Amino acid sequence: MYELIAFYLFSGLTIAMFLIVVLTNNALYAMSALAAGMILISGFFFLLNADFLGVVQIIVYTGAVMALYAFGMMFLDTTQDVKEDIGSSKLIYSLWIASAILILIMVGAPFMSEHLMLDAPLDNPVIAGANNPQAVGVILFTKYLVQFELAAVMLLVAMIAGIVLASKKMDQSLSSNPKLEEELHREEFDVKDDK
Repeated sequence: MYELIAFYLFSGLTIAMFLIVVLTNNALYAMSALAAGMILISGFFFLLNADFLGVVQIIVYTGAVMALYAFGMMFLDTTQDVKEDIGSSKLIYSLWIASAILILIMVGAPFMSEHLMLDAPLDNPVIAGANNPQAVGVILFTKYLVQFELAAVMLLVAMIAGIVLASKKMDQSLSSNPKLEEELHREEFDVKDDK
């Protein structure tokens, strides 16, 4: 009974937070609601006795949103509302309709399948005496070791590509604006003269 109440409570709050993210015009409210939504999602993992995944959800995703929060505070004027310039309203409506149809297909497909096996045995063996993080670790580093390492390599490549692209854009912006480059060199010389 308590699990059902907690499930509906977490569901309602999570949907409300993500609706705020999508519908608000204030960047500060959107980032705050995104962080709250990520924390509320971890509640579902705790309800399913997946403590490890719940803690990872809080640490990884909420930490990433907090980094986004910090950069948003630095680079955006959070006191003003964001005004979007939508060029084609037909494109927006067609994307809304396509998204709604896709969500309906994704939610309804398992229930329409004739081959739905609700009582199928689990492929992963249950480890006697192991708690949730230990069981996840054993399965992750035995059965899914290659996939885990490939995901780590992909994240590393994405991080390096992001750094390279950011440095290229910075170099291009400096070379396209000689006044800015001259001002930066002047500031460097002023700092050296002060020392």
